[in-house]
Amino acid sequence: MRTAVILLALLAAAAVPGSLLPQRGVASDPVAVPTFAADHPDLYPWLDRLWLFEVYASPWFAAIYLLLLVSMTGCVLPRCAQLWRAVRTAPPAAPRHLGRFAHHQQWRTPVERSGEQLATAAAALRRRRYRVVVTETEVRAERGYVREVGNLVFHLSLLVLLVGIGAGRLFGFEGRIALAEGDTFTNVSSSYDAFTPSVWTDTDNLEPFSFTLEDFQVRYAMDGPQRGDPREFKAAVSYTSEGSEEPQRLEVRPNHPLNINGTKAFLTGHGYAPVVTVRDGRGEVVSSGTVIFLPLDGSYTSDGVIKAPDAQPTQMGFRGLLLPTAANGVKGPYSAFPDALNPRLVLTPFLGDLGLESGPPQSVYELDTADMEPVTDKQGKPVVRALGVGDTLTLPGGAGSITFDRLDRFANFQIAHDPGKEISLVAGVLLLVGLTTSLAFRRRRVWVRLDSDGDGTKISIGGQSLTRWPMPPNDIHDVVAALGQQPRASEE
Repeated sequence: MRTAVILLALLAAAAVPGSLLPQRGVASDPVAVPTFAADHPDLYPWLDRLWLFEVYASPWFAAIYLLLLVSMTGCVLPRCAQLWRAVRTAPPAAPRHLGRFAHHQQWRTPVERSGEQLATAAAALRRRRYRVVVTETEVRAERGYVREVGNLVFHLSLLVLLVGIGAGRLFGFEGRIALAEGDTFTNVSSSYDAFTPSVWTDTDNLEPFSFTLEDFQVRYAMDGPQRGDPREFKAAVSYTSEGSEEPQRLEVRPNHPLNINGTKAFLTGHGYAPVVTVRDGRGEVVSSGTVIFLPLDGSYTSDGVIKAPDAQPTQMGFRGLLLPTAANGVKGPYSAFPDALNPRLVLTPFLGDLGLESGPPQSVYELDTADMEPVTDKQGKPVVRALGVGDTLTLPGGAGSITFDRLDRFANFQIAHDPGKEISLVAGVLLLVGLTTSLAFRRRRVWVRLDSDGDGTKISIGGQSLTRWPMPPNDIHDVVAALGQQPRASEE
């Protein structure tokens, strides 16, 4: 038990970095780790070597967990065997000196030792739900064995809980996706924006299903001190799974995920996805569709990039800033409200090599301008233009154009499969039931002994509480009354 307590303390201490440092694979803040790396370029490599940005998947955290599992097994199983033997054991024989118990009464009767008196005492104790053993000279009774059953269930539930958590960590997975309205996701590992499988996850045989984000709606408080706070999010999706012929529709909301055979898609966030059309210098459409912009603040000011690698005679790129409700301030344009009441797309165009065919892989949210030049106007200043829905930015010199067609929304989904959650749920329920039972029930013993000495019979009754609660006096009083005596108001 001492070893298990030490390992529990180590596990709690090991979880501290997971709370203080950003962790990879967290759906609510996917750029937290790259941001930390950019802000702390010297410290980041050392922390990363120690797995401090994925604490719960680190080998040292797994080692502590496995040691705890082994220790708990070695601690719980012998304890369960001991409790099981205690449940099945008959009440022990009466101690020699019953008078040392707080609940004790004694008197003499001229009648020699009588089996009838023992039977009467036994019947009175059985009415109070005692388990009774009758011998030639005494009655042994005990109740509250359900307390030991509660202890047994409590100890076993701890082991089951560890098994359930371990099953989720070994066979489950977690992934993140961002879907714009009208886009479809298919549950294969290559379709995820971020995918974190467990050690034994069968990534080639994930649950077969797909779903399309048909529509996303969000409602904000329009006035009052909480103006701009979200009031409702809901994503209308249509999905198909193995065995279903027709797509089925479902409304996904926070805490109401899409659940397909244990694989759940949770709605975790949202943002805006402008729909743009890019034409190159020849007038050909080289890029068209939705582009996801990432929110920067509570007013959903968002940034993103638009790339046109097929443009001729040179590739095109745009840095964009989306203002859902554009307003002018002292420091320039800003978004005054998170809803799209007056959307503006602020674009800065670049021409040149996007660098997609050489160098390290690029993020779709970043624009590498090392080999590109900003487009300038007649005064040589970089072109920066704010577009409303339907507006077109035509680049100087016939280099091309971009049109802001409309403004759609996107939704973030966290998709997870945890095969151990049902086991953990059952273990949690058993833990509460066992703990409540062990605390709510009292275990206690009562003895009735008859001692004959030739002049009659001495009847001794004693009771003992095996818990911190005192023994109810009525247990003794009922036996005394059944034997024809007046119970004492208080016992020493």
